[in-house]
Amino acid sequence: MKKTKLFLMTLIVAAGFVSCSDDDDSNNPEGTAQVAVKLTDAPGDYQEVNVEVIDVMIKTDAEGEAVAGDAEAETEEEGWVSLGVEPQTINLLELTGGNTLFLGETELAAGNLQEMRLILGDNNNIVVGGQTLVLDTPSAQQSGLKLKVDQELVADTYYSFILDFDVDQSVVAQGNGGYSLKPVLRLAVEEDAGSIAGTVTPSTDQVVVKAESADVTTTAYVNAEGRFQLHGLKPGTYLVTVTPSEASGLEVKTINNVEVKQGEVTELEPVLLDTTEETSTGE
Repeated sequence: MKKTKLFLMTLIVAAGFVSCSDDDDSNNPEGTAQVAVKLTDAPGDYQEVNVEVIDVMIKTDAEGEAVAGDAEAETEEEGWVSLGVEPQTINLLELTGGNTLFLGETELAAGNLQEMRLILGDNNNIVVGGQTLVLDTPSAQQSGLKLKVDQELVADTYYSFILDFDVDQSVVAQGNGGYSLKPVLRLAVEEDAGSIAGTVTPSTDQVVVKAESADVTTTAYVNAEGRFQLHGLKPGTYLVTVTPSEASGLEVKTINNVEVKQGEVTELEPVLLDTTEETSTGE
């Protein structure tokens, strides 16, 4: 089923710095926290979406300098430190079926993590109908897409951030037949969130699973084995909708009252798609 608009989301990685004391002890008296970032993908109606990542930066309220080994990571802009990552191109469509991509981790001084920022290159493209088309990237995206975080980092604690790319709302089809980036993403701390996982049978192409609550909506494709996982969900009750492609001849199935708990994976009973629309109730 073709969509008139296709969207892609941007990605962001974390980098950081720790503050050093002036004492003989070089450790920060406030302590440090470990921060990691993973990517996941919401679906889109295309074959590939390739995004070039040039660099990632992070900003905290702690005063200090780059972590040892990151001497070249300082930036001209006050308060920002660059991770100095090697440029890489990522196909966001590989992050389906519950897959996440580990981007990296770093040690930060305890304090408030304010913002993350991704620097994109201009070597971005989209594959539609077997054709590779340039994905136009506005200069504002290349200079750095900022994402507000406002997460308090407690010393001796590990934080894993999930970046959920809503691809279907981030690649915009232009009137001239081209495509451009209008990034949309959702950020969650994995330790504060839960997830919904399950298996859909039969596993046909373009099966989309969506979870909705009063203030959160997220989607994912199933993989070749029919497996899916929706990451970074706030604790609460969700309506899950499984939507196969129109060409499959199968009906949409809904699952009510799916409970998500902090730090847990809610595993659904296998979802069997047939020609009769059914509504079931989650535990």
